[in-house]
Amino acid sequence: MKQHSRLSIGPALIGASTLLAALILAIPGTSLLGSGIASANQEFSYNSVIDLAQELSKNPYVEAAPLPEPFSPLDYDAWRDIRFDPEKSLWRKQKLPFEVQLFHPGFLYQNTVSINIVDNGKAEELPVEKSMFTYGRNRTLGEQLPEVIGAAGFRIHAPINTRKYFDEFLVFLGASYFRAVGKSQNYGISARGLAVDTALPKGEEFPWFRKFWIVKPGRKDKDLVIYALLDSQSLTGAYAFRVWPGTTTQIDVAARIFLRNPVEKLGFAPLTSMFFYGENSLPSPRMGWRPEVHDSDGLLVNLANGEWLWRPLQNLRTLQLSSFEANDVQGFGVLQRDRNFHDYEDLEAHYEQRPSVWIEPIGAWGNGHMELVQIPSDQEIHDNIVAYWTPDSLPTDDQPLAFEYRMRWMGDPAELSPGGYVTSTRVGRVHKQEDAKEEQDGEVYIFVVDFGGETLAKIDPDEEELSANVDVGQGAELLEQQVFPNPETKGWRLSFKVRFASKSTLERMLPDKEGPIELRAFLRHKDDVLSETWSYTFKPELQE
Repeated sequence: MKQHSRLSIGPALIGASTLLAALILAIPGTSLLGSGIASANQEFSYNSVIDLAQELSKNPYVEAAPLPEPFSPLDYDAWRDIRFDPEKSLWRKQKLPFEVQLFHPGFLYQNTVSINIVDNGKAEELPVEKSMFTYGRNRTLGEQLPEVIGAAGFRIHAPINTRKYFDEFLVFLGASYFRAVGKSQNYGISARGLAVDTALPKGEEFPWFRKFWIVKPGRKDKDLVIYALLDSQSLTGAYAFRVWPGTTTQIDVAARIFLRNPVEKLGFAPLTSMFFYGENSLPSPRMGWRPEVHDSDGLLVNLANGEWLWRPLQNLRTLQLSSFEANDVQGFGVLQRDRNFHDYEDLEAHYEQRPSVWIEPIGAWGNGHMELVQIPSDQEIHDNIVAYWTPDSLPTDDQPLAFEYRMRWMGDPAELSPGGYVTSTRVGRVHKQEDAKEEQDGEVYIFVVDFGGETLAKIDPDEEELSANVDVGQGAELLEQQVFPNPETKGWRLSFKVRFASKSTLERMLPDKEGPIELRAFLRHKDDVLSETWSYTFKPELQE
């Protein structure tokens, strides 16, 4: 059987090394670490952050000092009413290609971060004063605060939608969270610097960026460089971000991690999103008048063997942790494929404008696997989806861990898969007919999967027939399947029915099986694979 060829999603690498200092990137032809700010004649470089992280890892973790009393009563509405004065934006008067605005401490953001500006190789801390903010209805709050208050985080502005207006396109706020958008996109999915012990019984650890260095750009620069110091109970880290805003906003990331204490699991390039319900969700009380509600609707993984794996997201009754072997993973992302307003009918949220995020490792990450965590949620305000790649082995305390990757915050992600890709997944229960044999055990469900893309659109259904490989796991029986053209989408539709054994039968057949059953399917023409692999988990009692 033929495999998909690997898709190039960005500029080709002209060189790579496991050493961060030797990393060469094709855009714009220079090293992330040598981007004009780290020469022998300059005092500050990424190596300065690495040295600081390594030294910090040798000492016990120190919690951030608590905010003083005036900050504590701020609720969401009060905190939102505090605004940064745009006229105080960093570099506005100098008419540089980027501007920086700050977030006021308070509400959920009880840690202040150190923000430093690097100019000609010299790093200087930025004093954050209350005079930089307007307090709205919090009229007496400003009088109670000290002059220097610190910042909870910051945001970067650039003219990505029009040439004259500087739009916010990148935010660092809270723990190690950051999020970005490209042209004509709205914020949705978020990223983190690192995931530590995610989905383990002992609980997750949340590192935070406690110190930043923002490099002052030149007048003609199209990219911005940001460094960050990561800290937590178990580790420290040095991060470098190089950012190109635009129709697609690209962020190149380099990281070096130093362990203080042993950890069970690390997640590289973690992505966090929200899935409330979609076209694949069975009817439930959580559903309202909108057809779908989600920031993202699936996980896409490009494996080293050339296979592209698509896993639609779900919101089930219990927490679900899925794992995919992914040695030397070529790429992965949490995507928003439903791009039509009528998928959501929401004039306020505009979920069709939420970005997809694609991660491409720079250099080989080695042996490891993908993990997808899906947390039950009864409200759309909660992020309940987490995806990341985790290495099979971790370094010892005295061995640093280095990795690099490229992020693309994009609109329509259809270009990623080289062949046919899944455009929708629908599931329905097949009710028993009156004359059905009662001795037939279990429930029957129908799965309808639509595939699209240029490759499939070029196939003439009058001249060629497509088939499908459909696999169901133990505890399920494939009853029937068919593949036929979908003239409405110019794609192809796969429909198949599966009988799932009853809970009592499943317990008798597979007493150790607790999770849902794995389903897989892809389209083919003779021996040629024409689509990505649709991968799904299903268990009737977990559905709403």
